Amino acid sequence: MLRERVEEALDGIRPALQADGGDIMLVDVDEKNGVVKVQLQGACSGCPSAQMTLAMGVERAIREKVPEIKEVLSV
Repeated sequence: MLRERVEEALDGIRPALQADGGDIMLVDVDEKNGVVKVQLQGACSGCPSAQMTLAMGVERAIREKVPEIKEVLSV
């Protein structure tokens, strides 16, 4: 299932986020449109680098493991 694969990808980057006092939660996976919605938590939610983390870290990690995903949004 797509959602499980996305969770696995997030589990791979979660330790790095937690090391900086943050975390990430999977909110939704729109399988039809290939869109994942996540919520950055803790220190990540207010971090000035959050958009960079989302694009370069989270989105890349998810798309590497789950190529069907086209976009990752922070909600």
